[in-house]
Amino acid sequence: MAVRAVITGVGHYLPERVVENAEFEKTLDTTDEWIRTRSGIERRHFAAEGETTSTMGTAAAKAALSDAGCAADDIDAVIVATSTPDLTFPSVATMIQKELGMVRGFGFDVQAVCAGFIYALSNANAQIVSGQAKRILVIGAETFSRILDWTDRSTCVLFGDGAGAVVVEAQEGQGTSSDRGILAVDLNSDGNYRDMLYVDGGVSTTGTAGKLRMQGNPLFRQAVQKLASTAELAIERAGMVPADVDWIVPHQANIRIIEGTAKKLGHSMDKVVVTVQDHGNTSAASIPLAMSVGRDRGQIKRGDVIVAEAIGGGLAWGAVVLRW
Repeated sequence: MAVRAVITGVGHYLPERVVENAEFEKTLDTTDEWIRTRSGIERRHFAAEGETTSTMGTAAAKAALSDAGCAADDIDAVIVATSTPDLTFPSVATMIQKELGMVRGFGFDVQAVCAGFIYALSNANAQIVSGQAKRILVIGAETFSRILDWTDRSTCVLFGDGAGAVVVEAQEGQGTSSDRGILAVDLNSDGNYRDMLYVDGGVSTTGTAGKLRMQGNPLFRQAVQKLASTAELAIERAGMVPADVDWIVPHQANIRIIEGTAKKLGHSMDKVVVTVQDHGNTSAASIPLAMSVGRDRGQIKRGDVIVAEAIGGGLAWGAVVLRW
């Protein structure tokens, strides 16, 4: 017998404001066609005034708890993946704890940019397998609209706001690849690639939040290669081959990266959950958002084998293989 970390609930939240590509034509030298062709993005959601990472994360958390059929006090820990916290401290996780009415357990944030949810899910898995916790709320939430340079047409059209959440619960398995739950994880980072994607501000440097900066073409080349290799390694660690995977749930950054990674894994796009056209790049929120939407669409079903992979600033990248 083996303890497995099983996803028992999923939920998401998107801000009410939807921004179509055409809106950017009013202020930037860009077009709807240019944005679609290069990214696959058609629209994205932006947070309203007063709406924050913690408020969106709380809404997604409540949806996931409801889906799992459990209450806040059934949760041992809250782990939030975000690069856009409400405040420098305290953590977004503790703010969500308060809003959920939790009076027990612990909460903390994980910062690995777009790979944040993979890192947070890996952490939850380790805590459940070690016996540290039995039920963990893992949330990806971002308000990237607050760190965008609205004069930079190469970046500001790519990102959106939102939140996704899963409830991960300890369950007994056989210790084989037929178990439900997280079957394998692969995590990586390399600080030599820092300048490809970063924010030009921070507490100990400028004292400001800063703005997002990106080198698109070099990052694209790194992304396809690294995402495919991390997914392949995680699949191998799970005792499987790519053909065993029912669904790829990728980080939703760029449709061409998604297509390139699927091709390297030998999968057609009809086995990939794609939401980038409607959400843009929501960083750490994109994979749980896609999981929730994919489940709601009827794509992801109980027993399906899923590989989720992401790459973000750092560079940091990784993959998780799980059975839903």
